[in-house]
Amino acid sequence: MEIKLSNRIRLIQPSPTLGIATKAKEMQAQGISVINFGVGEPDFNTPDYIKEAGKNAIDANFTRYTPNAGIPELRKAICQKFEKDNKLVYQPKNILVSPGAKASILNILIALCDVGDQVIIPVPYWVSYPAQVELANGEPLYLQTEEQDDFKIDPLKLEALLKKSPNAKVMILNSPSNPTGSVYSRSELEKIAEICLRYHVFVISDEIYEKLVYDDQVHFSIAAVSPEMQEMTAVVNGVSKAYAMTGWRLGYTAGPEKVVAAAGRVQEHATSCVNSITQKAVLTALTEDDGSVERMRHEFSKRRLFLREELCKIPHITCTNPKGAFYLMPNVSWYLQNNLLNIRNTDELSTYMLDEFHVALVAGSSFGDDRFMRFSYANSMENLQEGVKRFANGLQNMI
Repeated sequence: MEIKLSNRIRLIQPSPTLGIATKAKEMQAQGISVINFGVGEPDFNTPDYIKEAGKNAIDANFTRYTPNAGIPELRKAICQKFEKDNKLVYQPKNILVSPGAKASILNILIALCDVGDQVIIPVPYWVSYPAQVELANGEPLYLQTEEQDDFKIDPLKLEALLKKSPNAKVMILNSPSNPTGSVYSRSELEKIAEICLRYHVFVISDEIYEKLVYDDQVHFSIAAVSPEMQEMTAVVNGVSKAYAMTGWRLGYTAGPEKVVAAAGRVQEHATSCVNSITQKAVLTALTEDDGSVERMRHEFSKRRLFLREELCKIPHITCTNPKGAFYLMPNVSWYLQNNLLNIRNTDELSTYMLDEFHVALVAGSSFGDDRFMRFSYANSMENLQEGVKRFANGLQNMI
C-alpha cells in the first residue's frame, strides 16, 4: 500500500550543506583526503569554562525538564546581554530559549504566517530560510542583492518589491550573513527599517554571527534603530558560532511579548524546553569570559584575509571582502560559461570538485544564486592552503 506524504513535505528538499558534509565524511572514511570548505561550524572546541559548567550541571543532577521558555536565570542573562551589547532593553517575558537558532526562526514563522502570507528573503540566503517559510505555510518572496553592493539590500529595490507585494508580512534579515559575510551598518539598517515600518513588515533579524565581525566593522541590530522598530523585530541569536557550541543546540529569540508568547506555544508542542545541561552551560558562556571568543575571532580574520587573497589570484575569479561570519562567496560564473567539460552550473561544479579534486564546496544554487560558490574558512590554515590549491587546479583543468 502506497503511503501518501503531505504536500508540504514534497516542497522541502534535503539541506545541501548537510549533504555535502555527509558525502565528504563518507569519502574520508574510505581513506580519501578531502578538504571540506562546506562545513558551517567552528573548528575550535567549546571553551573549557563552558564545558565545566555543563559537567557541573550533570553532577548536580540538573537533568530534568525546565520551563518551556528557558530557566529564569538564563533569560535574565540574555536580557543583560542585549542591553550590554546591543543597547536593547528586554524583560524575561520577551525571551524564548529554543533548541538552536534554526528552531527559533521556525517557531516565529509558524507563529506569524498564514497561507498566502509572503516572507521576503534576500538572495543569496541561508539554505534553510525558504524551507522554513514553506513549512510555516508562507510563501518565499525573493529579493536579489548584488556582488557590487556587498550583497546588501538596495532600499529602492526593497520598496519596489513591497509596492507590488501586498501580502508581504515578514522579512528575514541576516547580518552578519551566511553565506556572504556581509554586515550592515547602522545607516543602512535605518533606511531598511524606515521602509519596513512604512509597509508594516515584521523583521526576523538573524544575528547568530554577531560576535564574528572584522576590521573596523561594528555589529548593529536593526531592532536598535528605534523603539518602533524594536516592536516590529524578533532578534534571533545563539551560541553555536561564537562559542563553538554547535552540538549543544541553543538559540534564543528576543521580541514583542505577543510574538514571543505565540512562538513559545509552538515550541511547547514541538520540542518543549532546551536540554537542561546546555542551559546551565550557556548561562556561564554569557556571564563569564576567558577570552576564547576573541581568540577565535582573531584567527578567523587571519584565515579570511589569506583565503580571499589566494582566491583573488585565480584568473577570472572575483570575491568580495566580507566583514563578518566565516564564509567567502567567490564568483565562478566565467568558468561556468567557458569550460570544456560541459559544466554549466554550480551543482555540477561542486560535484566535479569533490569527485575529482577532493574539495567539498557548497554550490551557489543552494543559496539562490548560481554565480557563486561558498567557502567556509572554519578550517586550519594548512587545509585552507591545500584546498585553495586544489580548487585552482580544478578550475584550470576545466579550460
